[in-house]
Amino acid sequence: MGAVRVCLANDRLMVNPSYQEREQASLELVVAGFQQGIVMIEGEGIEIPEAKVVEALKFAQENLKPLIDAQEKFKQQCGKSKANVVLFSPHPQLRPQVESLCLESLKNVYKVADKIEREKARQIVIDEVLKDMTIFEPYKVEGRDVTESNIKEILDQIEYDIVRDLIFDKNLRADGRGLKDIRTISCEIDVLPRTHGSSLFTRGQTQSLAVVTLGTKRDEQMVESLTGVSYNNFMLHYNFPSFSVGETRASRGPGRREIGHGALAAKALKGVLPTKDEFPYTIRIVSEILESNGSSSMASVCAGCLSLMDAGVPIKNPVAGISIGLVFGENGKYSLLTDIMGIEDHFGDMDYKIAGSKNGVTAIQLDLKIKGVPIEVLSKGIEQAKSARLQILDKMTAVIDKPKTDISQHAPRILIITIPQEKIGEVIGPGGKTIKKIIEQTGAESIDIDDDGKVFIAAMTKEAADQALAYVKGLVEVPQVGKIYDAEVTRVENYGAFCEFLPGRQGLVHVSEVAKGYVKDINTVVKVGDRVKVKLVEIDQMHRMNLSIKQALNE
Repeated sequence: MGAVRVCLANDRLMVNPSYQEREQASLELVVAGFQQGIVMIEGEGIEIPEAKVVEALKFAQENLKPLIDAQEKFKQQCGKSKANVVLFSPHPQLRPQVESLCLESLKNVYKVADKIEREKARQIVIDEVLKDMTIFEPYKVEGRDVTESNIKEILDQIEYDIVRDLIFDKNLRADGRGLKDIRTISCEIDVLPRTHGSSLFTRGQTQSLAVVTLGTKRDEQMVESLTGVSYNNFMLHYNFPSFSVGETRASRGPGRREIGHGALAAKALKGVLPTKDEFPYTIRIVSEILESNGSSSMASVCAGCLSLMDAGVPIKNPVAGISIGLVFGENGKYSLLTDIMGIEDHFGDMDYKIAGSKNGVTAIQLDLKIKGVPIEVLSKGIEQAKSARLQILDKMTAVIDKPKTDISQHAPRILIITIPQEKIGEVIGPGGKTIKKIIEQTGAESIDIDDDGKVFIAAMTKEAADQALAYVKGLVEVPQVGKIYDAEVTRVENYGAFCEFLPGRQGLVHVSEVAKGYVKDINTVVKVGDRVKVKLVEIDQMHRMNLSIKQALNE
């Protein structure tokens, strides 16, 4: 088998692109497969039409052939014959004996729609078969006793055939749905009052609670990789507690499954997120799976999208996800299943997850239990997923069809200003003294400055953010002779008053410019802390600022 990375950039498909080409791509897929079909897909895109995705998959399969041909030549030159490993096989009559005890009962079990009730009924049948192991003594092979493990393995094979035969023979599934039917969906937003955004998405017996937290630039995730250090302002974390599948086990850190599901859901939403300039927040989504019976990663996409809109994040379009299953039979016969359950994932041949908006695909992932799937089958799966996705989007948009116009009152307010690079030092101050002063005086939470001069001001209230913004603007503003400023008296001497008319900039109002007429004692006119209007009348050769209250009043 072979593997290739395919990108779509400027409406051109390319194979194994450079890092720079990948950054420009609107679609990126990693595809692995054999000559006869594709085995694995992992990809993301920016609302790519389904036809383009299929074209990219065909392009990928064509470029797998040279890799496979090279391996075939190498195999002919150096390859060895495969080892013939003889495995232990149970007695040929053991399965018929087990079937005689439970076949009809198991068929009835797989007519029970509810997962919990079905599992209870299944356990009763298994316990009944295993209660008397002496009846299996005639079926010993090589002197080995028939064990419970042998019987459970045969039971699993019987269940496998029952579930698949039901789909092939009657176009029915264990919960009574048709092959393209989606389970009952419900959506809620604003379910947690203190968070920045929240939602609850339920599809059948799969449920995700998504919570959005909006942070500042300081909350970005630093990523150190082979290509260097980068900063990620969007994270999606997926938690799968044991109670979601009715189990009890120790709660430890995330495993490969949790990391993989979270990464897939993040890819699905990343394609519709605003840029940092449009929305200067760090966004974190946490998907808590409260119940799981199939495709909780796609439920996380739906819940995550709802929570983003609830948080006021200006996404381009709502996004939903669905999983398509597959049952392959003899002579190329197959059935595609929309919205697979846990048992269909277990007994089926494919888990094909596709997420996107009404305009196109944003994420895709395929894993298989069979040796390759033809492009034609995957293409039909993409179309079937699109139909299901549009139905789910209708349910979601009935609850909230676009992002809220404002963010939560509990979220920080972030304002951005770009200053000249040569002014960065003035805003920071020695040892960060100036920034600390701004934060202390205005009540801002943080002020961060990029090397390009972009300043991010974060505060818990709009008033504090506006005050900090005005302060930064004042620091970088060039004083203009003839302009009138609001100023504060900082020091009074016999010859005049010193006033701060811009942050960190002071000038002198001579006693003759304090008021109309003769002023005998300046202290009778102004005192420290007074707010006054001043006019900048002169910047002398020594860069001293001369101000006038009298002229400002005249104007």
